[in-house]
Amino acid sequence: MHVADILSRETTTYSFEFFPPKTETGWESLFGTIADFESLSPSFVSVTYGAGGSTRTRTHDLVERLRTTTTLDPIPHLTCVGHLERDIEEILERYAAVGVSNVLALRGDMPKGSPAPTREDFRYASDLVRHIRRFNDAKRHPDPRGFGIGVAGFPEGHPQTPNRLQQLDHLKAKVDEGADYIVTQLFFDNRAFFDFCEQARLRGITIPIIAGIMPITSIDGMRRMADLAGGTNFPAPLQRAIYRCQNDPDAVARVGVHWATEQCRDLIDRGVRGVHFYTLNKSDATRKIYETLGVRSTRPS
Repeated sequence: MHVADILSRETTTYSFEFFPPKTETGWESLFGTIADFESLSPSFVSVTYGAGGSTRTRTHDLVERLRTTTTLDPIPHLTCVGHLERDIEEILERYAAVGVSNVLALRGDMPKGSPAPTREDFRYASDLVRHIRRFNDAKRHPDPRGFGIGVAGFPEGHPQTPNRLQQLDHLKAKVDEGADYIVTQLFFDNRAFFDFCEQARLRGITIPIIAGIMPITSIDGMRRMADLAGGTNFPAPLQRAIYRCQNDPDAVARVGVHWATEQCRDLIDRGVRGVHFYTLNKSDATRKIYETLGVRSTRPS
């Protein structure tokens, strides 16, 4: 379903992010939990694309498997780094052929330790958005509207763009090129998200902004988040609550789920357009949040 239809149908969207497993065991584990995710009737799910396109084939395989064997509506990530125009054309043609309706257009990163690509046709995510829009305008998708296009937003700043004003310029450029909605990086302080939304509106950005939420389930997981999501703030009350029970892994997970639940409750009460859960391919934490919030999807059965 085109994202425009999803957003018009649902006052608040609820969605998940998956990553393509590296091993057969990982695939079996993910699809062992797919029924759990399906039972929550998310508005859509997204599928990550490894740094520098390192999971390109696995991303395609997961998207197509979700599209053809489940009731979930997959939105694949698509990145600029290391890709030529012909690469992007091939990917878009393949997704259009299997009925994928939306993509998430990102700048992306190179794998750690890899040299910079000698050539790439898309320097910024806005260039990729422009190219997808041209693909749409050429009526090369079964839906006459073409692909719905999502882009990323960074409520607490992007590590590669310390200038926050310039960061908003980049976001505005992506919107001006034709983005339909924004999904944010994870955050743990809702004040940062609401301030980011207000700054975006001041720049004339009026498309829906969906909040990215990742419940902390372990101290090691929190440290990995700090490495992967550079610039993310872990509020002192959250850290205090986690370290208070650091010797009890189950208690740490309960604290993380409770914090994320209260974040979601506040976001929903204040009219957030959507909540996007970074699941790490595990359903337990997200299911507990759903049950506490009493979420009821408006997806047709």
